[in-house]
Amino acid sequence: MHPSQTARHWRAIGMLVLTTAFWGLSFPAVKALAAVHQGIQPGCSNWFTTAATVGPRFVIGALVLLVFQLLFARGDARRATTRAEWKQGILLGLFASIGMVLQGDGLQFTEASTSAFLTQLTAIIIPIFVALRARRNPGWLVWLCCVLVMAGVAILGRFDWRALHLGRGEIETLLSAFFFAGQILTLDRPEFAANRAMRITLIMFATEAVIHAGIATFTAPSPAALLVPWASPAFVILVLLLTVFCTLGAFLLMNTWQPKITATEAGLVYCFEPIFGTLLALFLPGIFSAAFGINYPNETATWTLLTGGALITAANILLQLKPPARPS
Repeated sequence: MHPSQTARHWRAIGMLVLTTAFWGLSFPAVKALAAVHQGIQPGCSNWFTTAATVGPRFVIGALVLLVFQLLFARGDARRATTRAEWKQGILLGLFASIGMVLQGDGLQFTEASTSAFLTQLTAIIIPIFVALRARRNPGWLVWLCCVLVMAGVAILGRFDWRALHLGRGEIETLLSAFFFAGQILTLDRPEFAANRAMRITLIMFATEAVIHAGIATFTAPSPAALLVPWASPAFVILVLLLTVFCTLGAFLLMNTWQPKITATEAGLVYCFEPIFGTLLALFLPGIFSAAFGINYPNETATWTLLTGGALITAANILLQLKPPARPS
């Protein structure tokens, strides 16, 4: 690989690791937001709580990108949206929305560790799909890295095989993993290589905003229930935090940098997410509890964090020993 390609490759890896750090922030922030929302509107359905706390991030994110596009975009960035950009943006929005809805509802019916483990099956689904599409075995190194990642996630989440059964929560979480894999693979398709990251992110956010707004409206106990949380400073602060870092920051980075590496690599890099989520859960819940008056205790560091994190890190380092060539 040419030195410039190597530098770009490693920069893409670094940007996607930063993406997982932002997603890791979403774990304690979303849980805190859900606690705040339940305190404001106790007794609401899981579907309404999920849509009412997730939807605003994408509504605000889409508006921010639209304003930026109208006021600050110059040159090629102002060119009309292409058919390929519409197609990719809508597909990304559909895959992400359905995956988040299934994962969010499934989490209400299964353990968090089980949810984390089953969601990270995207790291296995992607190389299997790529192998079937190309009709070629990706090689022992890829499969070894997949095994290391799944072992790391299982240890990190204290996954208990004896507690696993295919109930509603497990089935929904498994289905969400397929939709998240579809999102990653959509960014890998050559037909979308010329698309602009900000434009497809705007379309993606708009798609998700429409879907989550529709769910929130349909499941709201009353029309007023959609507006009540916005009188709470805690709700507004947490929504803005999630919008800036976990929505705008994370997805702009993902949509910009993931196409510069393979989908298989990306699926494994994204498994850093539970490491950052666990690290941030060591201290952020206490900060949120003190600031917003909720009962959300800090988690504690254990041997599982070090062991699980080491296995996931080792898998990603091993995969980079012989990175697949990718056209510039």
